[in-house]
Amino acid sequence: MKRVDLSDSMGLRGIGCLLAAVILAGSVASPAFAQSLRGSAASLDRQNSVARQHDYTFIDTGDRIEYFASKGWLVRIRPNRNFQLHAVSFPFARPEVSLFVERLSQQYRAACGEQLVVTSLTRPTTRQPRNASERSVHPTGMAIDLRYSRNRNCRNWLEGVLGSLEGSGVLEATRERYPAHYHVAIFPQQYASYVGGITTRSADRIAQVDYTVRSGDSLWTIARRHGTTVDDLRRTNGLRGSRIYAGQVLELPESR
Repeated sequence: MKRVDLSDSMGLRGIGCLLAAVILAGSVASPAFAQSLRGSAASLDRQNSVARQHDYTFIDTGDRIEYFASKGWLVRIRPNRNFQLHAVSFPFARPEVSLFVERLSQQYRAACGEQLVVTSLTRPTTRQPRNASERSVHPTGMAIDLRYSRNRNCRNWLEGVLGSLEGSGVLEATRERYPAHYHVAIFPQQYASYVGGITTRSADRIAQVDYTVRSGDSLWTIARRHGTTVDDLRRTNGLRGSRIYAGQVLELPESR
């Protein structure tokens, strides 16, 4: 008999308020991070280690997915203007995965002008594809697959963000080739803490405002529009040069 992980109800508190903070904080990583999105045995080890730390069950059937959803341990992922589901048999995942896709898809659409496409969420062990690893964490509900965009700029943007978040220790991301897609395993407690820190820092900024970079923006045009200087923008955001990306979130310096 499969065990039922009562700890799955943990982490639900505070998710509602965290969902309100839908913009990723900090600067977008450069495409150089994409070099880290290579699958490995060590990556699978980390994913399975996190699943054990959370005491997650590897769900074996579709009926069990429905049961976990009825208990609130999994939540339904509902598409919106920023992302769509494609051929997803079981549109359920851990609450933190829902938080991740809501946040990522909003910024992805702002940066790329297209919807993020989710191709897989929770998959029971009896419904895994032939090429799936026996150690896949999809049956735990902590993983998500994203479509490989035909737009190179969108791929570079997404790979940069995934690489940056992987470097922060809140997920493991792999660029799969057959078929081409991104496999992302979210580390629920770590990711929720990461977002909570962003939310707290945002609340502490009394006189500062976030600005999402648009296509065609430069530090000079942003500084002029908001009554500040390029040097102050660099200093506030820890920028060494002048390169910025569409979809990047910048803090505007405190008014003087």
